[in-house]
Amino acid sequence: MQSSWHEDFKENAIFRLDENVRMISIALSKISEDEIWIKQNQALNTLGNQLLHICGNLTQYIISGLGGKPDERDRELEFSTEDGYTRDELLQKLLLTVQSATIIIEDALPENLLNKRQVQGFNYSGIGLVLHAVEHFSFHTGQVASQVKLIIDEPLGFYVGYDLNVHNEGPKSSQDDVDDIEDLS
Repeated sequence: MQSSWHEDFKENAIFRLDENVRMISIALSKISEDEIWIKQNQALNTLGNQLLHICGNLTQYIISGLGGKPDERDRELEFSTEDGYTRDELLQKLLLTVQSATIIIEDALPENLLNKRQVQGFNYSGIGLVLHAVEHFSFHTGQVASQVKLIIDEPLGFYVGYDLNVHNEGPKSSQDDVDDIEDLS
């Protein structure tokens, strides 16, 4: 049975959010507590600032923008904070933010995904808000991974146990779905 475009979109967006949480959790588990707030140079943010920034962006774009909650983001504070959270507290904040964003994405009706609204001065549809938030999260997940690799000087093992050399299969047609159902009967 084929899912609707909006259900498929939401499922894939939530999968990407969860994957980013998984990778950040792995990366942060490999460093010490005091390395969360070390600024490696003046051009980089601390890992703690990265996580606060990810939470702020997800809150503004998904929880407020798509979900309609008040926009109370203090973006400058995400970068100026120098301590006050442990690694576990930051991960918990990230998990709770992603859980809230996930609920809003799951509950979004097709018209909510198509309607335009202003967020951070930009005009996006609900799809655009979700795409921006997922892309932004993925970008910063890569930064976190790179910073942690610089600290520990070893791979992070995000895909240990997966065969990433498996070749793609061609697209499945609607008739293939019908054939699969008939094969089960």
